[in-house]
Amino acid sequence: MRIVITWIANSFAILLVAQLVHSVSVDSVRDAFVAGAVLTAVNAIVRPLLVILTLPLTILTLGLFYFVVTGLCLRLAAHLVPGFAVRGWFMTIVASILIGLSSAIIAKALTKATD
Repeated sequence: MRIVITWIANSFAILLVAQLVHSVSVDSVRDAFVAGAVLTAVNAIVRPLLVILTLPLTILTLGLFYFVVTGLCLRLAAHLVPGFAVRGWFMTIVASILIGLSSAIIAKALTKATD
């Protein structure tokens, strides 16, 4: 059930950030839900591997490289979903932070609603 809540939260967060940030575009709600599913899968499978592989660089930069890892995961999701695009590396990192924060808030609200 937790993965479904994460998927829905990521999808709504992508829609929200696409409305707020002009560098993020989603063609339709369907594409946002596909992008949410892909982002959930990438965050569950690829991000832990990237975190482990880039741990020395993350320690060297006092944790700031973790934002780059999160941006890489968002960039990968955007590359895999045709109706979802993020332009510019800096804006990818900003969008990944906004999506992460929004998704956490939405997931918390959904979890409380289902309890």
